[in-house]
Amino acid sequence: MVFAQCYTLIYCIISSLILLRVESYFVGITYVESAVAKGAVCLDGSPPAYHLSPGFGSGVNNWLVQIEGGGWCNNVTTCLARKNTRLGSSKAMVKQLAFSGIFSNKQNANPDFYNWNKVKVRYCDGSSFTGDVERVDPATNLHYRGARVFQAVMDDLLAKGMNKAQNALLSGCSAGGLTSILHCDKFRALVPAGARIRCLSDAGFFINAKDITGAEHIKAFYDDVVTTHGSSKNLPSCSSPLSSPGKCFFPQYVVPQVSTPLFLLNAAYDSWQVKNILAPGVADPHGTWHDCKLDIKQCSSVQLTTMQDFRTEFLSALAASAGSSTRGLFINSCYAHCQSETQETWLRSDSPVLADTTIAKAIGDWYFDRRPFKKIDCPYPCDKTCHNRIFEDHYEA
Repeated sequence: MVFAQCYTLIYCIISSLILLRVESYFVGITYVESAVAKGAVCLDGSPPAYHLSPGFGSGVNNWLVQIEGGGWCNNVTTCLARKNTRLGSSKAMVKQLAFSGIFSNKQNANPDFYNWNKVKVRYCDGSSFTGDVERVDPATNLHYRGARVFQAVMDDLLAKGMNKAQNALLSGCSAGGLTSILHCDKFRALVPAGARIRCLSDAGFFINAKDITGAEHIKAFYDDVVTTHGSSKNLPSCSSPLSSPGKCFFPQYVVPQVSTPLFLLNAAYDSWQVKNILAPGVADPHGTWHDCKLDIKQCSSVQLTTMQDFRTEFLSALAASAGSSTRGLFINSCYAHCQSETQETWLRSDSPVLADTTIAKAIGDWYFDRRPFKKIDCPYPCDKTCHNRIFEDHYEA
């Protein structure tokens, strides 16, 4: 029995590695050393970094710039906790990164963007590239310079050919998805005026919602992020009636003001938001939501009702952002977070679909004006094409 279990495990591991090799390729890291003199550095003072896969054929003047995700740090303690990790230091980043999904260089796996210049911008500032505090406390050596990092990386890419872009897409996942919203119009201003410039936010539409106890946990958290990083001066204007520092960190207030065409790809039951906005650990000290957050199939009927209410609130927050004719929407009813960077959810025979359309097809059609795409899924569990996330038991929200 033990031997059979070990054999099965080994087989699964080998199969996964083979699949990864078939569906992805590795791209080396580039450090922006020149950014250091400008103070455009990671939390620990190390230079920013990105991974660039050069375009080829008809895609040599087309650019996909994808911003890495990784949450935020909201005070000295949480920023110190990530300072020496890949989310705070380029010294801790892997030298080779796997590209797949929207990064794939195979036409059948990524028909519209396969031969573009593809860039993965590493995330090491903890503020969705919005911070800029001049003073560095010698006791912590923390640098809050995300806005400078964004500009320095863009300058480096412009010098490498993005200044001749004919098509460009600023994208990102999670905190990177929020970055693509907050910097969308700024990105458009950097790239040649005659180019087709658009933005994609994957799992970046974080909503201003109360947690299961009625507390405004995420609002207070974002207020602290913006205050710690000095982000206010680098945030776009927004329509929020709130007077808190982090009001313009919420996409529901920012997106209506974004003039650049923008596509919002999001799960209505976004797993990160369920775990960290709806039912964060501080609101669930006894772990009642633990199993539910690991696997949506383990949720009780009461918890599912609460999650359905959260979906309703999410769609309400989204409503004001959907009106523009240049806006694209792919809102499926999956328990997921980030769906553009892996082949299984981007474009494969078993990928999620809405209106019989894959994510890759919907975004490609929207980007190239082949047809608009604004679709919102029916409530869970109606969508049988979902790749619902199941987390390991040791996960802590």
